[in-house]
Amino acid sequence: MMARLLASLAAGEFSGVFKRMKVTTGFYALAALLGLFGLGFLVLAGFIAASRQWGVIEAALGFGVAFVTMAIIVLVGLKVWSRVQARRARRRRIGDAGVLAGTAALTLLPSVLSRTGGLGAVALPALAVLGYAIYRENSGQDPDDR
Repeated sequence: MMARLLASLAAGEFSGVFKRMKVTTGFYALAALLGLFGLGFLVLAGFIAASRQWGVIEAALGFGVAFVTMAIIVLVGLKVWSRVQARRARRRRIGDAGVLAGTAALTLLPSVLSRTGGLGAVALPALAVLGYAIYRENSGQDPDDR
């Protein structure tokens, strides 16, 4: 009985939250649409004022060039931003791989060193080479970052 009561309370609260989210999202969408209409009319008013001063053809050419220039600036900025993000992700992956390999090597080190004979004699130099490779990979500069 108590479980049903708690489940219905939780379900009622979640449906209320989702209903409020839908209403809020709808109002934000309406506000965004009205804002876009407002910006459109401001651009239209600017065009009318420019066409009165310089003429319709000159104003249309000016507005066209201005909007194409702004679009190119946005695209170039997006390209630069995506390259920076890709470089950061690559560095993060390299760092994570180095940490993971180092952790695995350190985790296995006590068990490998506790054994005497064949495997310990082979594994210790292999771990040393692996550690040095990880060190070189993480300390050196990546040629792609130049």
